[in-house]
Amino acid sequence: MSDVVTAAVDALSKKLGDESFDGSAKFVIEGEGSIVIDADGVRASDDDTDVTLTADTETFQSILEGETNPTAAFMTGKLSVDGDMGQAMKLGALLG
Repeated sequence: MSDVVTAAVDALSKKLGDESFDGSAKFVIEGEGSIVIDADGVRASDDDTDVTLTADTETFQSILEGETNPTAAFMTGKLSVDGDMGQAMKLGALLG
């Protein structure tokens, strides 16, 4: 597992806090690995999920730090979404 994925798992876990996510989502960080968020929490994994969000490292970190709006990243092609768009929107609201 890459240092980027390890740091992202920690950051997402802190950002979610006590909140839970009743669906399943995977962040694919290009060239680094994948992170799954579901009812069990946040972990490095490549499991199948309801929705998969893919971005490069810079875009993912910018979204995580609150510098880039996930919707704006999607609209400009920096973030791709494959699967259940409703789950992606719920996750965006939870992380927002």
